[in-house]
Amino acid sequence: MAAEHELTPGSYIGHHLAFREVRVAEGPFWVLNIDTVLTSVGLGIIGIGFLWWVVRGATSGVPNTRQALVEVLCDFVDRQAKDIFHGDRRFIAPTALTVGLWVLLMNSMDFLPIDIMGAIWEHGLGLERYREVPTADVNTTFALSLSVWLLMIYFSIAVKGLGGWIHELFCTPFGSNPLLWLPNLLFNLVEYVSKPLSHSLRLFGNMYAGEIIFLLLWMMAGAGVVGAIFAIPLAVIWALFHILIVLLQAYIFMMLTIVYISMAHESH
Repeated sequence: MAAEHELTPGSYIGHHLAFREVRVAEGPFWVLNIDTVLTSVGLGIIGIGFLWWVVRGATSGVPNTRQALVEVLCDFVDRQAKDIFHGDRRFIAPTALTVGLWVLLMNSMDFLPIDIMGAIWEHGLGLERYREVPTADVNTTFALSLSVWLLMIYFSIAVKGLGGWIHELFCTPFGSNPLLWLPNLLFNLVEYVSKPLSHSLRLFGNMYAGEIIFLLLWMMAGAGVVGAIFAIPLAVIWALFHILIVLLQAYIFMMLTIVYISMAHESH
């Protein structure tokens, strides 16, 4: 019995990387990661609530600290959208801000100490497992990227018309000769498939790898005095570097959102 409950590197990592699943229907794809959903929705509410709180207290005079912070953030996103998209930004800039802020909040959950949070979930709330980082779940990143992908297709059809979009699929980039219709379609399908894949897997891979590295460092720290001597400074260095990763991945995801929607407005 003692061997069954012995803590090994595999069991330790597996325990912290396991989702709290709820099966909603029969079949392999009908499993809901409830921890991902609850954390994502909660962080979305926090982000929207924070912006609402700032806007509610905004003044036309000298802005307070929180109003200045939000104004700088909004101005930064609007300038990024203006540099890429040369049109009406009333939809694309708020969309980019929403996506970027939401991804930033979800990424930031990786800074929570995983063993302390695990103890809180297990002993405080009675949950055997609960993963705190929604963007380390490929379902989250794919859902976000597919939403952007659908917006890209929507604007392609809205701007060019259904006929114009289909014409573009079959007649670009090699020409409108009927012999080139199939190569054009295959080329464009590869592009359409690769966009949500690269958009989602880049974010997921970085955040998942960050979780793994943190877990390995905690395991080293728990291996004894020598392990702790090496693990603690490495953990501090990685945590500082991970701040850059969290910010950079949110920025990249936001910028690709702007780029993909902007490309939908372009004619070839």
